[in-house]
Amino acid sequence: MKILGLITARGGSKGIPGKNIKLLNGRPLIDYTISAAKESQSLSKTVLSSDDKRIIEFAQSAGIEVPFTRPVQLAKDDTPSIEVIKHALEFYKTSGEHYEAVCLLQPTTPFRRKGLIDEAILKFRDGNYDSLITVREIPSDFNPHWAFEEENGELKISTGEDVPIPRRQELPKAYHRDGAIYIARTNVIMQNSSLLGQHIGFLETSNDNYVNIDTPEDWVKAEAILKK
Repeated sequence: MKILGLITARGGSKGIPGKNIKLLNGRPLIDYTISAAKESQSLSKTVLSSDDKRIIEFAQSAGIEVPFTRPVQLAKDDTPSIEVIKHALEFYKTSGEHYEAVCLLQPTTPFRRKGLIDEAILKFRDGNYDSLITVREIPSDFNPHWAFEEENGELKISTGEDVPIPRRQELPKAYHRDGAIYIARTNVIMQNSSLLGQHIGFLETSNDNYVNIDTPEDWVKAEAILKK
């Protein structure tokens, strides 16, 4: 299976200016994701999508291909990631290069255990999924069966049940996306404009170090993890 590894890193960032090349423990943030991608034996090719000259130059110096510069209109605060991915696939389509799936790697989730990318791709291929994501278990206190939504000034159980599940032990496991890895078949991406298909596999990372860097507080958390 031909799988395109795609690292997405735009230049603009309101929360943390220059975030993707800001030094985290002496290394540009994006370097953590570049290193993880280069270690993978299962990605057919890994490329960078960016609009920023400094990010592009660093990625090239680190051995990552940058076949195009991302258009300005796809590097805005509100640009959906899926449009960036589709742009990359369209680029290769015009040159006659086809990939069966894309593995999205976001620099804002820098800590991936060794071998995680290959482990995810192996499960994706062997499980015959149309998409796969890395996830972390939601603590039982925040399980959707114990969560409420407001409706006309009243609270309703988020799952639509009339009464909540009474015992913690009876709660089904629930997960949230951690952002470390998204894998999706090309036809799902192009036809549904989504990274999630009808058959979603998952790889749990609950025991791994984790941070999704969006705010200065997240950056401090990442520094603390590295110090440990």
